[in-house]
Amino acid sequence: MHAPLPVLFKRLAWANLAAQSAEQLSLAAVPLVAVLMLGAGPGEVGLLAALQTLPFLLLAIPLGLLADRVSRSRLMVAAECLRALSLLGLLAMVLSGYLSIPGLALLGLAGAVGTVCFSVTAPALVPAIVPRTLLARANGRLELARSMAYAGGPALAGALVAWAGAPAAFVLAALLSASAVSLLLRLAEPARTPATRRHPLLEVRDGAQFIWRHPFLRTMILAGMISNISWFVLQAAYVPYAVRVLGLTAQGVGLTLGCYGAGMVVGSLLAPRVVAALPFGRAMQVGPASSLLAALSLVATLAVPSGVLAATAFFLFGAGPIVWSITSATLRQSVTPHAVLGRISAVFLTANAGSRPIGAALGGLVGAWWGEAACLWLSLGGFALLACVVFSSQLHALRRLPEPAA
Repeated sequence: MHAPLPVLFKRLAWANLAAQSAEQLSLAAVPLVAVLMLGAGPGEVGLLAALQTLPFLLLAIPLGLLADRVSRSRLMVAAECLRALSLLGLLAMVLSGYLSIPGLALLGLAGAVGTVCFSVTAPALVPAIVPRTLLARANGRLELARSMAYAGGPALAGALVAWAGAPAAFVLAALLSASAVSLLLRLAEPARTPATRRHPLLEVRDGAQFIWRHPFLRTMILAGMISNISWFVLQAAYVPYAVRVLGLTAQGVGLTLGCYGAGMVVGSLLAPRVVAALPFGRAMQVGPASSLLAALSLVATLAVPSGVLAATAFFLFGAGPIVWSITSATLRQSVTPHAVLGRISAVFLTANAGSRPIGAALGGLVGAWWGEAACLWLSLGGFALLACVVFSSQLHALRRLPEPAA
């Protein structure tokens, strides 16, 4: 019989589910509103997407430093309040008829700030409210919520906009965000020793050096960057490839992409069993191995054009890497001193987010010069490199979670 997770964590987990769902609803609804109500084209939609990802690059580290200096639960409350206000602003714009691309972009940017703050602070808060032996289960619960939001949020947003109009999507998102605020307000964070006040640049430098000097953390941050670049190279080419080569309809493309979210949900549910059945380091290797198999499956569609094979690949891309996300977050929380968890999480988030536009730009250039097939091969090479980095690291010798850092 498993020991129950603490009540404080359950509140955090439900708040996380509500916040993630609100985020995915708004991320899907905003471009739909821009296209259907303002006639926006690819340029405007691209601008909205760029501004919604910009805070990950610009604010992750400052917010991570802040999370190490102030109450993390209160910081999360402030972040979620900002998201709720941005959603109410979007609703007001739609209802009033004063819609504009700059307005959507500005409010989307504000909501994304809340997302970044939540993403940096939640992993730093978990070890303070969850016993070390339950960290993997707790992280699995958080990843399951993210997976469910990824899988269901965009589809729900599309259905609401189509059936009930854009206001319904923003009303539901705002209610979910408000419920997250209510849960977070009842999250009593244990007291911790105040961090020593130093120059922010010195703190960032120390955090980066700590990561680079630690064999596990160095492997994980390199793996995250390689994985993000390879994934976004693939994303740049997949939709045109699926239509032109695989002969899929728009619905077929959506179904194959939807298998990614389904894989995330299944992987989240199976992760506790994987961690229990394998040495911890081997469990971490499941993600890179699954990604490599998925990339091989997509390259195989060059010889055997098949939507089923593509769907299988995206399922594997979702199922395996989510096990890596859970185990790597657990390991990072265990080996990092609690006082600097915020900035360490921020450095990881910044590195991963900064890799995404590199991958997208690389995929666009390669696709423009040599075609979509070249992007599939390049992505396969990236995931092969990922597997080499992880399998040749010291992670393979890790049989159980290390003792917690001081």
